[in-house]
Amino acid sequence: MQIAQNNQDIAVLKNQEAKASLLPKVFLQGDYRYFTELPIQLMPQSAFGGPEGVFKEIQFGVPHNISANLGFKMPLYDPQVTGAIKTSETLQELSSLQAQKTKEQVYLEVANLYYNAQILKNTLDFLQKNLANSQRLEKNTRLLYEQTLAQRTDWDKVVLQETQLRSAITQAQSQFQSVLNALKFVIGLDSEREIDVPMDIEGAISDHGEFQKSLDHKIQEKKAALTLQELKTLQNTRIPTLALYGSYGRTGFGFTGDPQSFLNFYPVSFTGIQLNFPVFNGTITNKKIRQKRIELENQQLQKEWISAQTSMLYENAQLQLKASKTQLETAQGQIRLAESVYQRTLLQQREGLVNLTEVLLAENTLREAQQHYLSSMVDYLKADLEIKKTSGNLLK
Repeated sequence: MQIAQNNQDIAVLKNQEAKASLLPKVFLQGDYRYFTELPIQLMPQSAFGGPEGVFKEIQFGVPHNISANLGFKMPLYDPQVTGAIKTSETLQELSSLQAQKTKEQVYLEVANLYYNAQILKNTLDFLQKNLANSQRLEKNTRLLYEQTLAQRTDWDKVVLQETQLRSAITQAQSQFQSVLNALKFVIGLDSEREIDVPMDIEGAISDHGEFQKSLDHKIQEKKAALTLQELKTLQNTRIPTLALYGSYGRTGFGFTGDPQSFLNFYPVSFTGIQLNFPVFNGTITNKKIRQKRIELENQQLQKEWISAQTSMLYENAQLQLKASKTQLETAQGQIRLAESVYQRTLLQQREGLVNLTEVLLAENTLREAQQHYLSSMVDYLKADLEIKKTSGNLLK
């Protein structure tokens, strides 16, 4: 989450950086030159009464030249700067969507852990009930064995089953605690803090809301808009730019030696307007524009694919939610019926009306109903998350 926030801050600063390009740039320049050989100029002899078209080399000036200038430059019209500002604004919006995507991923991770904890808690509840049933069965079988109405192998089978259930409970408790620890870590709770989750999953299901664009679709739209803006900025490199510039400073001339050394400074200043018109840059711009157009086409295709995929996943998730909810209700009824059958069979076994095999068959039927319920619960919770994600309501 902090990384996503940092990326948003970077996008804001990039936008501010682009806007700062419109401000005047002020710079200080200093220069010192010592001429070991003074520059030579050609002087027309006609200036001194000589013939026309005849020149004489003359070496003049002073060896020491010093200049200090304060200059500035400010863009008056620069479409590339304007394009960079618009691009940074689009990038800022994209960073905001990507931050929401990060939140969505964290939400999904938390939800998956939470739902997993609920499933494990229901599993533990079933195992503990099965253990209680197994203990009653063991008591009945032991009494029958003591009365020589059951064989030792029957009693051993029940004892083995009880041992296996205790082992399964220990393993499920360990898994449940591990999931709770992971859940506390993800949501930032202290590891020593006690938390629990309810067994009822329907209480964790919230309204799915109306269907709208998913975050993936919005992000892809913004990526396409960013590529389009970059294309426009490249096309604007063919447009002339206009800038105001100027300078104010002093220039010094110095001489050391006979008959007199000196260093004199004189003011110099100017202002002007600069026009830059791109003529030819080796077709580099054309190649970049063609690349961006292909990128834009790919972005549009990706956007259409995401839109179609999201709609398909949303419809499938709705079907799965409806089917799994029906299966969940059916499984609850099956558990109640299987529990009733098991208890009656257990009573009949205690009275010696049925053998152990029939009790174990009834118990297996009960466990199958429990497993069906847990499987339906997993499908139901997965469909709920998928609907929220594809309908754009996961963070609502």
